[in-house]
Amino acid sequence: MSRLQEIARQPGLAAIGLVLGGALWGLMWVPIRGMQGAGLPGAWSGLALYAVAVTLMVPVLIVLKARPLAHLAVLIPCGLLTGTAFSLYSTSLVLTEVVRAVLLFYLSPIWATLLGLAFLGERLSPARLGALALGLGGLAVMMGGGALRHGPNLGDLLALISGMSWALGSFFLYRAGTVAVTEQVFSFVFGALVITGATLLVGGGGIAQAFDVRAIGAAAPWALVAGMIVVPMLFLTIWPATLLSPARVGLLLMSDIVVGVITAAIWSGEPFGWREASGALMITAAGFVEVLGHRPSHEA
Repeated sequence: MSRLQEIARQPGLAAIGLVLGGALWGLMWVPIRGMQGAGLPGAWSGLALYAVAVTLMVPVLIVLKARPLAHLAVLIPCGLLTGTAFSLYSTSLVLTEVVRAVLLFYLSPIWATLLGLAFLGERLSPARLGALALGLGGLAVMMGGGALRHGPNLGDLLALISGMSWALGSFFLYRAGTVAVTEQVFSFVFGALVITGATLLVGGGGIAQAFDVRAIGAAAPWALVAGMIVVPMLFLTIWPATLLSPARVGLLLMSDIVVGVITAAIWSGEPFGWREASGALMITAAGFVEVLGHRPSHEA
């Protein structure tokens, strides 16, 4: 084993990487909103983002001699499900408030719990019931009475579905344990590119709005920044997950909520009051209860 491989196997370094990866998740809204401001509306900003990410990944695949075609049976379902999550999440960031998109996506541990109950024979323990109550309660508080009366907006729905898709994709990630991290990252961004293209073809006016072709040049720097965030973000998410317990992964990735909520409250110019703060605390607490309530006794 080379010195670099030895370093990459250190759990402490992986934990730091995962916190940084979560922080990048929390910052993803900034370049996406930048592309929207430059004139790329709806899902077009996501298409630009994932096109850049796929382009950046090609030389990485060549240098590391990755062979994604050798693992298509695993990578196709993983790529499509996680790609759907990334695609819908990036689109939701321009169609609803940032805090709502971040928190609705981060309800994914709740959907993972429900999937475990339905398909893996897991039991509804007190901790799991508490996590469900906190998560769904936080959702109700954050959405507010108006949303309950009139229904969520399109961006809210996309963020909610993206979290569900990520939870379902997580089940397939277990099958990808023997597949190289580089190949997994490529399948994720390529899947997101395909799903975003399909969304633009079938989506309505809110998703596939017309735009001035000059906006492509204006949005290009933001698209490059977004791609340069997404590629390392995925490496810093997947690589640590191969070394750390699911409990630690779940906790450390909560840096996403912290960074996303704080930066949105400061920079987005959108409303942030007691409702958003209370919803964020309840959903974060749901994640803690879900993870800490079910980690094996031998874990630190």
